[in-house]
Amino acid sequence: MAVREPQSERTCIVTGEEGSPESMLRFALSGEGVVTPDILRKLPGRGVWTQLSRPVVRQAAMKQAFARGFRKAVRASAELADDVDRLLETDALQFLSLVNKAGLVVAGAMKVETAIREGGVVALLHASEGSPDGAAKLDRLLQGVAGERYATIPRINLFHSSQLDLALGRTNVIHAALNSGPASTAFLTKLARLNLYRFGGERLAAAPTAAEVGDLTTTIAEKG
Repeated sequence: MAVREPQSERTCIVTGEEGSPESMLRFALSGEGVVTPDILRKLPGRGVWTQLSRPVVRQAAMKQAFARGFRKAVRASAELADDVDRLLETDALQFLSLVNKAGLVVAGAMKVETAIREGGVVALLHASEGSPDGAAKLDRLLQGVAGERYATIPRINLFHSSQLDLALGRTNVIHAALNSGPASTAFLTKLARLNLYRFGGERLAAAPTAAEVGDLTTTIAEKG
C-alpha cells in the first residue's frame, strides 16, 4: 500500500485554531453564492473551514465569518448549523447500512448478548427511546466479558429506533451490536464526527478519531 503524504492543516475561520481536514468541517459556495456544507470534502471550488462544532458553525453564520473567509459577499442560512447536523447524521446512518450489508451488525437483545459473549463486539447501539434497563443489562454483560477493553468500546444512543430500522432494513430495532471489521471502524469514525459536532465528544465513549482512521471511510464508501 502506498504511503500517503500528510495533508496540511486547515484554519478555522472563527477561532483561528488549526486542525487536520479530517477533524474539521469544509464549506463551499454554490453558484448562487450560498454557503454549502461539504462534509465529504468533495465539492469543487475554494473552501473555508470551521471546527467540528455546532456552536462554532452557528457563530460563523451569525457573525459574517464566511464572508471574511471567502473574501466576498455570501449568503449563510440561519439554519446552517442544523443543516450540518442533519448531513452528518444522514452520512453516519447511510454508512451503517453498508456495515449491515457487510454482515457486521447483529440486532435484537438475545443476538446481541450472544455476540458479546463471543467477544468480537466493537460497539453497542441502543435506540434513544429504548428502556434504560435493557441497555444497562447489555452494558453490564459487555463489561464483564470485555474487562479492561470495556472502556474503549462505544455505547451509542444517538439514534431513534425508526432511524435504526431504516438503516438496517428491519423493524423495531432497540439494541444492536457491531462486530469487528474495517466497515465498522469507518462507521465509528463518522459517528465520532457527529458526536463531536453535537456534544463536544462527551456522549460517545472511545470512538476512533478521523485522524486515526484517515481516509478509510472514503475508501470503503467508494468500494461499496
